[in-house]
Amino acid sequence: MAKKEEHLNGAARFRRWWVPLIWVAPPVTAIVCFYILPFFTTAYMSLTDTLPLQEIGAFVGFDNFRTVLSDPAFWDAVRNSILYAVCVVPLMVLLPLLLALLVRDHVPGVGVFRSLYYIPALCSLVVISLAWTSLLQFDGSFNNLLLSIGIIDSPIPFLTNRWLLLFSAMLITLWQGLPYYMVLYLAALANADKSLYEAAEVDGAGPIRRFFVVTIPAVRIMMYLVGILCTIGCLKIFTEVYLLGGPSSPAKTITMYLREQSDVTYGNLGIGSAASVLLFLLTVGFLIASRRLNEKAEEQ
Repeated sequence: MAKKEEHLNGAARFRRWWVPLIWVAPPVTAIVCFYILPFFTTAYMSLTDTLPLQEIGAFVGFDNFRTVLSDPAFWDAVRNSILYAVCVVPLMVLLPLLLALLVRDHVPGVGVFRSLYYIPALCSLVVISLAWTSLLQFDGSFNNLLLSIGIIDSPIPFLTNRWLLLFSAMLITLWQGLPYYMVLYLAALANADKSLYEAAEVDGAGPIRRFFVVTIPAVRIMMYLVGILCTIGCLKIFTEVYLLGGPSSPAKTITMYLREQSDVTYGNLGIGSAASVLLFLLTVGFLIASRRLNEKAEEQ
């Protein structure tokens, strides 16, 4: 016992073995109650015919999964969510990095610019979506502006056309997410080795070459993290698409499909749970694929 205490310093010598457990217990309890237990409950309900606000229904095996996988609306929602991720994730990985490079240098007024640019990340996503809905509707400010300067002859159906609605929602996601990820890249760039930039500049490397041979390797881990966070967020996108298109939106995502299937009035919680499990598997599949791509990129 005395040998073990030799490695302890200060108050740690008098600390009981169970004291650290007190500090760990609250977050672990929260994770178990709000993440792990709901996950297993959802997985079990996906195998039953449980109705909303009812007791757990009878065991039906994989019937709910067969129902979901044979539903054309589910596959349409999957295509929309995957398209959302394919379009948004690459832009969300690259654009914040470019913005971080622009505001990295300590020039006069850059602090004010950083603060102003970060405002969208602080605003409520619901408020932002409603504001953009007002701008993009048929008689909204954007259509009125284009009509007044003669660019278009009739209003553009931003909120009633499937593809225009999806790309409008993507614009909102990018607009709000860019400043948040820009701050993450600023933290990563602050830890980059400045001598590498100086050596590359001495060797005659221009800004573009320095970006590819110095900056990207320095923030590769952060780029991978941003890609993971954006992929998860895009696959479970809901607020932007729902508020822009409404309940009868021409473009539905997987989470909107889940909401419809789990509706209190006419839904089936077992089917909704099965769709949730499939969304989880789809997300894990994307993360595994991104991990493999990242490992191959590091090997080259």
